[in-house]
Amino acid sequence: MRGSWWVLEATDSGAPSVARLNSGHPFRLVSRIHHPRSRRLLKGHSLIPTSRTFSKLLPAPMAKEPMRVLVTGAAGQIGYALVPMIARGVMLGADQPVILHMLDIPPAVEALNGVKMELVDAAFPLLKGVVATTDAVEACTGVNVAVMVGGFPRKEGMERKDVMSKNVSIYKSQASALEAHAAPNCKVLVVANPANTNALILKEFAPSIPEKNITCLTRLDHNRALGQISERLNVQVSDVKNAIIWGNHSSSQYPDVNHATVKTPNGEKPVRELVANDEW
Repeated sequence: MRGSWWVLEATDSGAPSVARLNSGHPFRLVSRIHHPRSRRLLKGHSLIPTSRTFSKLLPAPMAKEPMRVLVTGAAGQIGYALVPMIARGVMLGADQPVILHMLDIPPAVEALNGVKMELVDAAFPLLKGVVATTDAVEACTGVNVAVMVGGFPRKEGMERKDVMSKNVSIYKSQASALEAHAAPNCKVLVVANPANTNALILKEFAPSIPEKNITCLTRLDHNRALGQISERLNVQVSDVKNAIIWGNHSSSQYPDVNHATVKTPNGEKPVRELVANDEW
């Protein structure tokens, strides 16, 4: 009677995760114990050794259909770091197979194909296919999730309106392709700055995608605010919460600490009260 044991609980025959033992009675796998003497405390339960094979007792889990994930600007530094994380299941989960769609501009096609080769070499178990292309329609066809990393970067001497006009052209083309070819209920995440404006452009040119399915990241600016608060107050960044960033990645952006708090030995305290310097 030594060793660990599985606890099986009698259940309805139609319940999920049901095992049928030799007696024909349905049971549900509940937990594992190490002391069979606990049997007297488990009325209505049965014990079997953990060494027993469950493959014939428990139903096999249903395999998930692969999700198609688009990453634009995939040959760039952010895209290059992002796609292996998606292929490993970091974004959608360790049980969710994916097919990666990678889009970039024609001058980057060699680098894009290099990224594809590295993904194939890595042999990620969850990665069921890779599409590497410079064609927006091919890239957007059937995608369930779109991560919009690609955008026109602001260069020295350029006005913000110049960058905006370039991004309007880029996002109009990609939004139109998503509108016509993406899977129903596609989720879109805009990363390229100015992220808020690019998300608005995408929404205008892809009207069939629900507004709630389109979001954007200003995480870098948010992290900067957290980091500066933690340095100013000499606390761990993980102890700062509820800082908010309003507006675009620009000079008009407003970091809001009115609701921010910091964990201290005396409980949570408002950041504004601890800093006590509105100029800062």
